[in-house]
Amino acid sequence: MKQTAGKPLKVALLGCGVVGSQVIRLMREQAGDLAARIGAPLELAGVAVRRPGRVRGVEVDPLLITTDAEALVTRDDVDIVVEVIGGIEPARSLILAAMNSGKSVVTANKALLAEDGATIHAAARDNTVDLYFEAAVAGAIPLIRPMRESLAGDHVHRVLGIVNGTTNYILDKMDSSGASFSEALEEAQALGYAEADPTADVEGFDAAAKAAILAGIAFHSRVTAADVHREGITEISAANVASAREMGYVIKLLAICARSDDGRSFGVRVHPAMIPRTHPLAGVREAYNAVFVEAESAGRLMFYGAGAGGAPTASAVLGDIVAVARNRLAGTCGPEESTYADLTVHPMGETVTRYHVSLDVADKPGVLARVAEMFAKQDVSIQTVRQEGLGDDAQLVLVTHRASDAALSATIEGLRELDIVRDVVSVMRVEGEDAS
Repeated sequence: MKQTAGKPLKVALLGCGVVGSQVIRLMREQAGDLAARIGAPLELAGVAVRRPGRVRGVEVDPLLITTDAEALVTRDDVDIVVEVIGGIEPARSLILAAMNSGKSVVTANKALLAEDGATIHAAARDNTVDLYFEAAVAGAIPLIRPMRESLAGDHVHRVLGIVNGTTNYILDKMDSSGASFSEALEEAQALGYAEADPTADVEGFDAAAKAAILAGIAFHSRVTAADVHREGITEISAANVASAREMGYVIKLLAICARSDDGRSFGVRVHPAMIPRTHPLAGVREAYNAVFVEAESAGRLMFYGAGAGGAPTASAVLGDIVAVARNRLAGTCGPEESTYADLTVHPMGETVTRYHVSLDVADKPGVLARVAEMFAKQDVSIQTVRQEGLGDDAQLVLVTHRASDAALSATIEGLRELDIVRDVVSVMRVEGEDAS
């Protein structure tokens, strides 16, 4: 639906928390500039919240506050709906109601897009409205639009990134101060980087949702969170971090989306990994995010910035509102979901990378030979070996050449059965050495 030039575009906001309150603030403070950039002013039509008495962080006219979100998003005078409440329901139902009523939608909801993006994208297409979601991945960092539009003429091979600020802060503190996981988590919570219940972050669910969105865009295929191999950082110890440091590596929670060599499939995974300290991602500190994109013609690109927080995320939301408003005035829509390639997601077992393996072993003759034999049995080649400690505290630290995840898993199972191996202390993937 084309909007009359000069007539205010009305925005309905779902949620007025950390991000929603900042969206309202920016709309007010930058009203003149936004109107000039769009070609028409923006006007806040209403704010839907669950508990009207708990609106904080910004002054809102009480007449704009409502608990009837569905009535708000289906109002005839509303042009754009901004959803920042998160979660699956009622967000999904409200977004669909808005689209079915002819409203374009801006959302920051990575969980919904990763679980049921197909339904949301289909509704946008069927109703000829926009769906913009820059804020769903990496906060303020312009990433979705460059991948959807600027790289639309290129062939993306791999996306490698740090997309969760909480886990990056925790791992950075463990690396820089020698803190344990629990100590670093407690500090992150005290500073507001981690929730009281940090499960979504530290177990990798948040990053997995973002990885699904990025993979779908990069490889023009439909991807859901269920397709993503996910591991968190709760098992990372101070000893793991120290061992990585001694070898010139740093541990990061990475989201990795990579095409197979034949280009017929791709893998999507989130897990902690060791990367060389010379890699661009190694220098991403505290709660910042960065995504490394490798494309056939563009080469290697890195997107870096604040990955979370009210104001940074609101900045991305406002950018989407401006784009949607411009489209509304022109009577056009932005890019639709691109799934024409329809590539398959290959299982984690087919993923090929290098591994860092630490073993607690008996300190006696022949141990190394038996361990090496187990690796050779699965055709996993060892690059380096070193022994740490003596006597009962002896540990073998091995770094492999590239091998499949299935072969490495079989090797670890075999090692656990050897009487000379007291414990498999840790197994860590090694990534990013071709980009250092």
